Amino acid sequence: MAVLLFFILLSSPFLVLDAMDTNCPAVKCSPDSPNILFPFSLQKRHPQNCSYPGFKLDCRQNETVIRFPSYGRDLVVKSICYKTKKLSLLDPENCVHGVFLNLNLSKSPFRYYYVVKSYTYLNCSAQLSPPFMQVPCLSGSGYHVYVVEEAFLDMPISCRPVKTIAIPFSYSPYLSDNSFGLGFTWDLTGFEDFQVKPRLMRCFSCVHGKVLSIFTFILMVATLVGVKTYCSNISWVDNLFRSCKSLKHASYTRDDTEGTRIQITAELISGNKEVLQSK
Repeated sequence: MAVLLFFILLSSPFLVLDAMDTNCPAVKCSPDSPNILFPFSLQKRHPQNCSYPGFKLDCRQNETVIRFPSYGRDLVVKSICYKTKKLSLLDPENCVHGVFLNLNLSKSPFRYYYVVKSYTYLNCSAQLSPPFMQVPCLSGSGYHVYVVEEAFLDMPISCRPVKTIAIPFSYSPYLSDNSFGLGFTWDLTGFEDFQVKPRLMRCFSCVHGKVLSIFTFILMVATLVGVKTYCSNISWVDNLFRSCKSLKHASYTRDDTEGTRIQITAELISGNKEVLQSK
């Protein structure tokens, strides 16, 4: 019984973790969508506490999307590489520089996957001649948007700086793909405490009554073992008292006593103490 209790206690943490994995499985929005695993979770598909804050994804028209707090629109999740920690996104509006201009990663666990460099966005009332290249998706009638390096000094009279930010690259008509540059990685610094405590909380919230049932069963087994041990001790004490009472009322002849003394002496001489212990 004690061995059974030991194996139950040893296996209970693994039962809890297995239950957690069962309740936070890999899911996807469509057959062609990426698998969503920890530290990400999919809203309405995973329990509430299956991911870190900021790692919640959603499904929109069979596509996996993410929405950053500082950005008012959804970005489509193209792929997730968990080994290299790379999150590749697509801009449904096909305006990567619009994302660069308005996305603020300072309050999120993400940063650009590629090396960044400081660039300045210019809003110009007149169109500039080459080598300046206008960003079509940010420009309109009467205004023209350009991206220049931060060290750019010859500011045209018709232009004013809008914002200087660190982004992977400047605008190029040859890099007009709506995913190029929208590669991100994640940093779990600051989540050290969350990795332990909320992960335990997530275990209990995912398995619901399973954990309670396991520990209730363990308590019952421990109680049964204790009761059996107690009853065995009581039985041994009762037998001892019965033996004492029988010895108290037993009568021995002089010859019986002398014979026992001689046998004990012989056993002591031979070094065998087993008979002495049994007397």
